[in-house]
Amino acid sequence: MYPFDNTIRNFFFKKQLSNFNKFTIDKESAEYNGCSFFIDDKKIIYRDSKITPKKIGQFVTFWKRDSEGITTPFHEEDTFDFYIINAQSENQLGQFIFPKDILIKKGIISTNQKDGKRGFRVYPEWDMPTSKQAITTQIWQADFFYQHK
Repeated sequence: MYPFDNTIRNFFFKKQLSNFNKFTIDKESAEYNGCSFFIDDKKIIYRDSKITPKKIGQFVTFWKRDSEGITTPFHEEDTFDFYIINAQSENQLGQFIFPKDILIKKGIISTNQKDGKRGFRVYPEWDMPTSKQAITTQIWQADFFYQHK
């Protein structure tokens, strides 16, 4: 477990807003309620995931604009600490709290050697994927998912 996880979980589960600051809305990610903020000194990028009609799991965007205005994946040199994704389905609610280093390891964030992704699927524990790749993804994501009970 990451040492900062407890503070983040407390923020979401107990609504401890005293550590919450520097809130900024990401207008280009408004469809996903995109924003960024700090909890203590940790920068968080936040999005809501979306249920899509044809695939199990939920989709979320994860990109920025480069100096020429082109969408590009986040890079390991970008300054943030966690990517939090809110997942919801009917009466189910939870958050994926991904540390930056995990997203680098999983190829979601770009490095100088490999391009990352502009979006990806998340699989909350209430989803039951059937494809091998989706099941594998759900397994590694489970370590970073916190469901409200």
